[in-house]
Amino acid sequence: MKSAQPSVSTTGLLGVWTLATVAELPQVRAELRRQLAAGTADPDAAGELVMLADELASNGLRHGSPPVQMTVSTTATGWLVMVTDGAGTRAPAEAVGRDPALGGLGLHMVAAMGEDGGWFPDRGRKTVWATVSASAA
Repeated sequence: MKSAQPSVSTTGLLGVWTLATVAELPQVRAELRRQLAAGTADPDAAGELVMLADELASNGLRHGSPPVQMTVSTTATGWLVMVTDGAGTRAPAEAVGRDPALGGLGLHMVAAMGEDGGWFPDRGRKTVWATVSASAA
């Protein structure tokens, strides 16, 4: 995962959530699905967005330092997900050489689903981001 800020412009805001535990993620997923269903989003692309957002937020909660803030914005071609946690000096690390049954493949999933992504430190916090296309692959 590259160290860089996103270069995409946002056109709107779908939501901002502040999370302290993974137990809050089902409610966030449901709210995000409701917002997407109210619009004209391709159902498959919307499903990818929800899964990617869940993975990034889950990683921030499990491997970063809560509280975690997740922001989902619209772009001209899809969505931008940004997840900020308190582990500003710790870069996101993809699991390499690990048995998939042991987990740790979230960043691999994000890379496969997202169009672009990266991370950057800012004032003692870390933001991991990814973009998702609004049309299903």
